[in-house]
Amino acid sequence: MSKILLAIDTSGARLQLALSAGDQIDILVKDIELGRFSKGFAEIIFDKIAEILKRNDIIYQQLERICVATGPGSFTGLRVGISAARGLALGLDIETIGIPNLLALSLTNEAKNFAIVIDARRNQSYAQNFYQAGEPNEEPKLLNFEDAFEIYKKHEFDDAIIDMKSFVDFGQSLDAAKFPANPCYVREADAKVQSKGLVI
Repeated sequence: MSKILLAIDTSGARLQLALSAGDQIDILVKDIELGRFSKGFAEIIFDKIAEILKRNDIIYQQLERICVATGPGSFTGLRVGISAARGLALGLDIETIGIPNLLALSLTNEAKNFAIVIDARRNQSYAQNFYQAGEPNEEPKLLNFEDAFEIYKKHEFDDAIIDMKSFVDFGQSLDAAKFPANPCYVREADAKVQSKGLVI
């Protein structure tokens, strides 16, 4: 029997939520506007979660599992989404499942032995090869996009937008111990923690 599941994706330029209850999956998508006075993920995520729950007559205490996209993607977005998922799961005493983005993007591919290559900006790409949908045969990599295209025989990037229905279906049966909600950055953050002491 399927669980009442909330799925969260804040890895890109939009907030994507999905709620699975019974045979129904409801999806809410909200683009994040850029600008000095615009609201980011942190300012809208809980309002939008409340919205999707309310329109499906579900309360927080009915949730049984939360799935969250763990990246690679926007550092800020990932931190917000993963923190929200962990916080809700801890408060509700339910499972949290983390699904890496490249794995999530593979779920709609019906081929065998294929690669997912997405734009990582700065002339780089995130890439990973799969035996088949949901089954990687290597760890995700950060590569120069030209090298990635040559290695994986690609001519353009794959769409980086996660299909939330596939995401939810995949997340229903996963083992929480094997899919922890830990960020999958692949590329190091630009901001570095300074060492103690005076820097001259």
